[in-house]
Amino acid sequence: MVDYRALFRLDGRTALVVGAGSGIGAASAEALAAFGAKIIAADVDEPAARRTADSIRAAGGSAEPERLDVRSTEDVRRVLDRHGTPDALVSTPGINVRKRIADVTDEEFDRVIDVNLKGTFRLAREVGKRMAERGSGSIVAFSSIRSQVVEPGQGVYAATKAGIVQLLRALAAELGPRGVRANAIAPGVVETPLTAPIKSKPEWYKAYADRNVLRRWARPEEMATTVVFLCSDASSYVTGACIFVDGGWTATDGRFDPPL
Repeated sequence: MVDYRALFRLDGRTALVVGAGSGIGAASAEALAAFGAKIIAADVDEPAARRTADSIRAAGGSAEPERLDVRSTEDVRRVLDRHGTPDALVSTPGINVRKRIADVTDEEFDRVIDVNLKGTFRLAREVGKRMAERGSGSIVAFSSIRSQVVEPGQGVYAATKAGIVQLLRALAAELGPRGVRANAIAPGVVETPLTAPIKSKPEWYKAYADRNVLRRWARPEEMATTVVFLCSDASSYVTGACIFVDGGWTATDGRFDPPL
């Protein structure tokens, strides 16, 4: 009989979690550690990465902090050279500029693309080819419901999140024969530092809660459980997928026009 509980265990494996300093990244690092993984907690904010690593160690897990800027290929390679090829990569960094497309400057466009899409690309490329050489690995990157549905002011962000899905699908096709899986997670509205400004606008915050069928925002740990699944052998036949963890947002219809 298959030991189904063991399929979720990550003992003896290493997970590189990028964006581990806060929000979904921190929750993902803590969840993976709880299932036995050794965590490389990476973030451009090194003190934040250190706090996450300290929290994991305090709970009895194994973690090392690292400063990593996804805008730098050299930085990605430095971390991989230092720690070796991880068994799992989890990429969570993302930024947003809430403006109508006609108001977005070239610099703002480039900044969002560089972090969200090119940052994911740099990580997936550098980690993916090393995983392929070894013959195993799982890559998980965060997309968004905005890869499918948009609203005014989300055009550039949405474009990057749609791009991440296609990037991961192509990676799955290219690296699958070499034992590497690649999947995306598309959250709905989650309580994170990126979405914190919305809390200051009660109408906007409530509208997003009412927009999904569960009538609430998600917590970061509700994304982290899907991360554990995709990094473990429980998902051994899942690749090229985009899993929506959105409280039913994309299953229903309706829209709120936010203040911009």
